[in-house]
Amino acid sequence: MNLLPKTHEDFGEKEYWNAFFRKRGSKAFEWYGEYPELCGLLHKYIKPKDVILMVGCGNSTLSADLYDVGYRCITNIDISHVVIRQMQDAHGKDRPNMVYQQMDALNMTFSDCQFSVVLDKGTLDALMPDDSEDVRRKTDKFFNEIDRVLRVGGRYICISLLQEHILATLLEFFPTAGWMFRVCRCIEAEQKSPQSGDGAGLPVFIIVCTKFRKLPSVQPVLEVCLAGEHIQRVASSAEVMSSVKSLQQSSMVCAKLKRGSVAGCGEIFLDLFHPGETTPRYTVHVLDQPYARESGRRFAAFIVPQGRETEWLFATPEGRSTLLKSAGFDRLAVVTLHRDQIYKGLDAVQEELTDSILHLAPPGLDQNTQIPFLSVGSDVGRREICYRGHSQISGDFIVEEVEGDGRQLFRRLIFLNNQGVIQSEARLKLLKSRKGKPKKVVDTGYLACEHHTYMTVGVALAAPDGIECNVAVIGLGGGGLCTFLQHCFQKVRITAVDIDPAMLEVATEYFNLVQDERLDVYIRDGVQFIQQAAEKGLRIYSTLEPQFKVFPHLMFSFIDPK
Repeated sequence: MNLLPKTHEDFGEKEYWNAFFRKRGSKAFEWYGEYPELCGLLHKYIKPKDVILMVGCGNSTLSADLYDVGYRCITNIDISHVVIRQMQDAHGKDRPNMVYQQMDALNMTFSDCQFSVVLDKGTLDALMPDDSEDVRRKTDKFFNEIDRVLRVGGRYICISLLQEHILATLLEFFPTAGWMFRVCRCIEAEQKSPQSGDGAGLPVFIIVCTKFRKLPSVQPVLEVCLAGEHIQRVASSAEVMSSVKSLQQSSMVCAKLKRGSVAGCGEIFLDLFHPGETTPRYTVHVLDQPYARESGRRFAAFIVPQGRETEWLFATPEGRSTLLKSAGFDRLAVVTLHRDQIYKGLDAVQEELTDSILHLAPPGLDQNTQIPFLSVGSDVGRREICYRGHSQISGDFIVEEVEGDGRQLFRRLIFLNNQGVIQSEARLKLLKSRKGKPKKVVDTGYLACEHHTYMTVGVALAAPDGIECNVAVIGLGGGGLCTFLQHCFQKVRITAVDIDPAMLEVATEYFNLVQDERLDVYIRDGVQFIQQAAEKGLRIYSTLEPQFKVFPHLMFSFIDPK
């Protein structure tokens, strides 16, 4: 029997609910979990001495369960006389103090300030199928009635899936009226399997609105509690909306992954944050191979060591697909670690990620299966930020040292608005010093980019057998190419041009760039430099008898990284 409505608008209609409960009979309909899943949060905000009103009670057993553990002052109302009669018959004998009344929650007959708690399990969701003018008018009446029957210090507790228009309406009414507003995630309630038909894989929220007298010039108190016990106070309704939406989107991704394979659809990725932080702690890419079997699917997580996240194998969809095939699993979650985060070690990362990774498991995986964590080496790598700077041209940037393959040290320049790209890289050598501590020096014989190798070949062809040659490099960056040419070509004179004065400081201080009689750096617009050189009759990028050898594509890679 299909008990779901044909159209979502039916949820707000009295006739629909009467027909619904006639079909359902005495079997309880629990959309958002039952008492065992909800009690952990409900007991925090409802006390046994509270005078409780449950609006839109339906045939939920929640009131009866609360009554049985000591909450004896509960009044239940519902618009459907059918369900009220059913509930009176079911609970009147065993729970004599429980009250059931047929009543419209938009027009209640209770006295003002009669209750200390109004409990709403899905009623607001049923009342607000959309954001139409008629629905908003009904919702305003509902909220005003809650305000009227609740005493000061009382709490409106709403269990909801929090569609965007519902959350927006709650935030428009209660904080504006001076109420404290808190959104909590009920993790236990969303544990229900989406395949069971009782849930949709969406997060369940408990909204706690506490009534206070409205005082002038007092900012509303807005809080979110979406990860464990951590309660975060936020500054605006927009922050509440953003936090909830992000959680809903990630939950939908997890539900999709639990339902089936994403093979042939590319890959799915999501960011994982610590509560209260605005920068991600981890990014997880999930990809599948076509499943060869219906059960016993193999799933693993791969931890990318710090500093290696820009390598082709980990940074590109093609590389991660290659990693999946070589690992031999049906599904692989590739986890990258972020800058500005501290990781104590591979074991600590695994412990921190285990619960989140389990939510990404494929269908058919035994819930008791221990997910293997794979990596390169036995630790999470090393990353140390040497310098943070800001450029008027390129924005915020950092100079960092990372440990690459074979524990080789590299120093990198990273623009934070494009963190997946290494702007400049130098290999470091450790030299012994008299003080005993090794000294880090830049390896001048190292070229980080393949295109730098071809450029260097071009210089060698233009200056064979030590012939003197003038070379212009447009775009300095960390100066790695200039330093290599300076040390390897003794007869070459280099003119480097960069539009960003911050780059000269970084190249000199952190990448060992040294200006001398064979290397000059000018802070100018590279385009203007080329134009002026052409106006002076200098031949640009020619191969015979050149005045300058210019590499214009290098200019674009630094002036406009995108």
